[in-house]
Amino acid sequence: MSRMVSDMLFLAQADNNQLIPEQRALDLADEVHKVFEFFEAWAEEKAVALRFVGSPCRVTGDPLMLRRAISNLLSNAIRYTPAGQAVTIQLSESAETVRLVVENPGMPIAAEHLPRLFDRFYRVDPSRQRKGEGSGIGLAIVKSIVGAHHGSVAAQSDLRSTRFIVMLPK
Repeated sequence: MSRMVSDMLFLAQADNNQLIPEQRALDLADEVHKVFEFFEAWAEEKAVALRFVGSPCRVTGDPLMLRRAISNLLSNAIRYTPAGQAVTIQLSESAETVRLVVENPGMPIAAEHLPRLFDRFYRVDPSRQRKGEGSGIGLAIVKSIVGAHHGSVAAQSDLRSTRFIVMLPK
C-alpha cells in the first residue's frame, strides 16, 4: 500500500511539473547492469535469462529516476516472459540520442492497446490480474520519468516479441 501511495505522489509531482531530474553525466549501460543485479534472483526463480546488448552510452540525467524507469520496464518484461526464454535490453546511440530497448518474448499485445499502455491503471485485460501483479501505474511512471528527461517512450508488439523503446537526448 505504501508503494502505491508513493507511486501516486510521484505521478502527482509529474502532473504539476515538479518532477525535476538531477542533471548528472552517467553511463546508461552501468545503470542497466545495476538494475540487472537487482532483478537477477527473481529472473532466475522464473527461469528467465537477462541479456544485455550494447556498449557504454553517455546521457545526462537523474540516475535514480532512470533506474526506476528501467526497473519498471524490466519487471514487466520478466513477469510476461515464458520460462526458458530471455529478456533483452539493447542500448545504442546516434549523434544526438540514446536508444534503450527492453524486449521480451511472449503473448503479443494487440495494436489497439499499445497507445494506452502508458495510461494510469490501464490493463489490456483487467479480468486477468493475478495476485502479486503491479498496480497498473508502472508504465505511467516510466513515461513521466522519460518525459522529465525530454525523451520519448513507445511500445511495439508482434507475434515474436514486445518491445518498449526509450529515446533519450545525450
